[in-house]
Amino acid sequence: MRTVVIQPVFEDWRDRARGLLALRVPPEEVLWSDAAQEPGLFAEVEEASPRGPVPKVPAAFLDMARSVAAHNDARRWGALYSVLWRLTHGGERHLLAVPTDPEVRQLQLWCKAIGRDIHKMHAFVRFRLVATDETTGREQFVAWFEPEHRIVRLAAGFFEKRFAGMDWSILTPHECAHWDGSKLHFSPGVPRSAAPDEDALDELWRTYFRSIFNPARLKVRAMQSEMPKKYWKNLPEAPLIAELISASGGRVEEMLRTEARPAKPAPKNAYLDSLREMNDCEPPPLPPG
Repeated sequence: MRTVVIQPVFEDWRDRARGLLALRVPPEEVLWSDAAQEPGLFAEVEEASPRGPVPKVPAAFLDMARSVAAHNDARRWGALYSVLWRLTHGGERHLLAVPTDPEVRQLQLWCKAIGRDIHKMHAFVRFRLVATDETTGREQFVAWFEPEHRIVRLAAGFFEKRFAGMDWSILTPHECAHWDGSKLHFSPGVPRSAAPDEDALDELWRTYFRSIFNPARLKVRAMQSEMPKKYWKNLPEAPLIAELISASGGRVEEMLRTEARPAKPAPKNAYLDSLREMNDCEPPPLPPG
């Protein structure tokens, strides 16, 4: 039995798995251990260095493995290597196209969990202004988020594209992401105490949230399904939710009692007037059959 202790990142698992494949070590002879969860548990660890060619691996598997590696389940490394072995030395090149296979199904379920976690991070990260760089004039923001899994590297690209014009850091217990306007880099996770407290922008966000809240379209179960309560503690608008829900019935009744406002006349605009004239004209008759 070979014990392989790795850092809980895809790149480390990939490098070790390549070495094991080259040595033709079957999955049942490998014990995978997460160094972050069991530091110092094994005093001696056998290294797996490639001694031959590494079989070609389907690109779809690498994409799946990159996602599964972010999951917290300790079984993921062994499951990934087992499927990798079957795809290569096992001769099952089309294994990923068999959704009823138990191992493939498990990897797919882990991928779905990671996808959901990334979606929640994209939706519920709230940046707080902490400073402004005196040299560049760029505003600097920090956000705190508590994902279920190690998804920071998978989710950070979204924030890099959307908030490229400001410097920001996203702090999580697992890992932190930082953007300085030109490069994205990562650092170890930090406790909640490292994140900033409420700032002046939180009150502006609450004002905006209150103004867009539509009680006539409120569906509490659907809202809590999309925005689970475990995320509320880090959302500046969270203190308003219970108040807005309890007052929604009265607001809907008030909206129904309010008379409709008269429509404002259309603004004077030559281009819009020409479009309306074209729309009012009768269409030309169709040519004879």
